This record gives sequence, structure tokens and C-alpha cells, in this order.
Amino acid sequence: MQEIRPFPKEEGLENGLSVLREGYLYIPNRLKIYQSDAVKTRLLGQEAILLGGEEAAELFYDEDKFKREGAAPEPAVATLLGKGGVQQLDDEAHRHRKKLFLDLMSKERIEIWAKLVEKQLYTATKEWITRDSINFYEESQKVLTKAACEWCGVPLKDKEVDKRTKQLISMIESPVAVSKRHIEGRIGRKQGEKWIAGVIEQVRSGTLHPGEETALYRVAWHEDLAGEQLDLKTAAVELLNVIRPSVAIALYFAFTALTLQQFPEEKTKLNGDNPYYLHMFIQEIRRYYPFFPFNGAITRKDFVWNGYQFKKDTLAIFDFYGTNHDPRIWENPDRFKPERFSDWHQSPTDQIQFKLLAQGGGSYAAGHRCPGEWNTVRAMEIVTDFLVNKIDYTLPEQDNGFSLVNMPTTPKSGMIFESIQLKG
Repeated sequence: MQEIRPFPKEEGLENGLSVLREGYLYIPNRLKIYQSDAVKTRLLGQEAILLGGEEAAELFYDEDKFKREGAAPEPAVATLLGKGGVQQLDDEAHRHRKKLFLDLMSKERIEIWAKLVEKQLYTATKEWITRDSINFYEESQKVLTKAACEWCGVPLKDKEVDKRTKQLISMIESPVAVSKRHIEGRIGRKQGEKWIAGVIEQVRSGTLHPGEETALYRVAWHEDLAGEQLDLKTAAVELLNVIRPSVAIALYFAFTALTLQQFPEEKTKLNGDNPYYLHMFIQEIRRYYPFFPFNGAITRKDFVWNGYQFKKDTLAIFDFYGTNHDPRIWENPDRFKPERFSDWHQSPTDQIQFKLLAQGGGSYAAGHRCPGEWNTVRAMEIVTDFLVNKIDYTLPEQDNGFSLVNMPTTPKSGMIFESIQLKG
């Protein structure tokens, strides 16, 4: 019988303020202090187990041991996630709903997405070149909102772009924010669901006819396991679960621009003969820079892992950022080195699904890894090529540092571009 040992335990009746003070480093700091991949604490009035590392990732994404229902805190549901979405389902209900999203990710549809992102970048650039400067992070949000809506089949008038972009970004930036920004996220979620519900109603009433391959069509007519259409609110949540993450990629767009500034030697490599280098470069951005910090699940049953006794109905929170910087997985993790991914195109999926955890881990089909990861990578390939090969710009003096306290985070200046011109 495996010997049971007590969890290392953080003192305090409530440690939520430490999360706000330390941000992305809260879990890595605790795991380092206690020299363990599992540490007990108290968050949001309940006991929680903090997890990190490759072995813990494999545990966390074990559907036999963990469930998602009830794991997301109310502030995240009210802003980022929405109620009743695929992220909060388990077992057959989750696999059935997840297939809706996986079916959207054919090679053909991913390439259409890439072309739409490129089209919107070119369209935006025609306006950028008339201005003294732009905030690239903010402009990327609008580019991606327009591309995502078109890809999904959702009508979006030019005069609506700023409004809808603001609603979507408020959901993304507010789950762990305080005061005004969090309130804006709640309002943005309500307004966004109302907007999308109205569009779905038009499809169901026959006044709007999106292509059958689009997310709008698929979500509008999707049936649950009982053969019933999704109620309008849930359908709106799920369509936003396609659009909202597509706009969140603006964070990566800003970090791509920052990378090209901080590591200018990469531009030469991106123009080189290695056909895989662009992909390596993008994967390293996704590993190196912070995106979303962590995710939660609830234990389904009592079990023992590495000598620790996990009790049923306990909250567990897995650390993405720290795992992506774990020296046991990544040599010199604080060094930007795309070459570390040189053999990943040859690696079986089951060997890498618990290592790079930029948008979740585990299996795409059976687990909770985000299927939108494929669209993320293609969009980043497009914007990297665009910044390196399609436009010229200058970077004035600005503060391009980013805070690991803010979640999510981005360069403080947003990446200010001046003197923008199309090449050729």
C-alpha cells in the first residue's frame, strides 16, 4: 500500500489576495517554496490544491479523477466563460458538445480563417498608414473581431466593430480584475450574449442564412444528447466561445511584435531555409509569454497521487505559466529559444499534450484542451509573416514591459507603431 503523506499547506484562512498580488507567479511561488507539485491552500472560502508540472498535468487532465462542473468561480463564469458552456461539462455531454467545436476545425476552415486574418490586416494597414501612430494591441483586437465574425458567419457592420470589440475584450480582461474593470466584464458578457442570441434567433426564424459550414449555423441548429436544440442563452454562450477566444489572440499578436523588437535576430531566421522555423518561433512565444494563468477542476472521488490523499469534491487549480517555465521540462526556460521545438513536428500528440500548456492540455477530442489552438497558431503565423515581410514600421520610445501581476497581461504600451508602410 502506498504511504500517505500530508500535503504541504499554505497558512491562512483565505489567500485570494495573494493571487491578486502575485498574479501568474502565485502558484509557481507556492510550489517552489514547498518543493512540491501539489500544495494545499484556501481560496474563495474553500480548500484548494495547487498543481503544476508535467506529471501533475497528466493527473489534472485525467477525466476519471476530475470534473469541470462547478469548478469555475462565479467571477469567471460571469465574465470570461458564460453559464452552461462546453468548458463546464463532463463525460458524454462534454464529448458531444466538444465535437461541435472540433468539427469546425477542418483544414479547409482553418485556412479560410488564416486568409480572413490576413485580409483584415491588409485592410487595417491601409488606414494605419494615414495615421501618425497606432496601438498594435488595440488594433489587433478589431482585426480579429472582424475576422472572427466573418469566419463564424456573424454579420458585423463597420459601425459596430468598436462596440463589439470592446464587449469581447472586456470579457477577456476581467475575470480576475477588481472594481471597474470586472464590472465592465460582466456588462460586456450580458451585452455580448444579447447580441449573439439575437443573431441566432434570426437564423432559427429563417431571416438570416449563414453557410452550413459556419459556427453560427452549426451552433444555431446543434442538438444536445436528448435531441433538443440548445436554449438561446446557451447557444449564445457557445458561439461566443468561438468568437471570444479568437479575439483573445490579440494578446499573442502584441507579444509577437514585442518578440521581434526584443530579439531582432529572429527576423533573419524567419526568412531562412528552415520550413519549420516559423512554427517553432510561434510555439516558443506561446510557451515563453503569459497567456491565461491557470484552470480549475473538482475531484470526482478519493484517490492517492504521489503519496498525497485527494478527497472527493476538492477544488484543484493547475498552473499553466509555471509549467511552461518548468526547468524539468524546458532547458533554460527563461531563455527565448525557438529551436527547442525543432523536433516537435515529429512528436506524437500523446508525448506533448502535457508539456506545452498555453491553451490547456490533454486530448482535444476527449479532454479539455482548446480546439481553437489550431486557429491560434495559424493566425500567429499570418501576423508574424505580416510584421516581418509585408510591412515596415518604427517603434518609438515606449514602455514595453509587461506585468506578471495583471492577468491576462500584455506589453504596457500595447506596442506603438509609427511610420507604417506596406512593403513593395
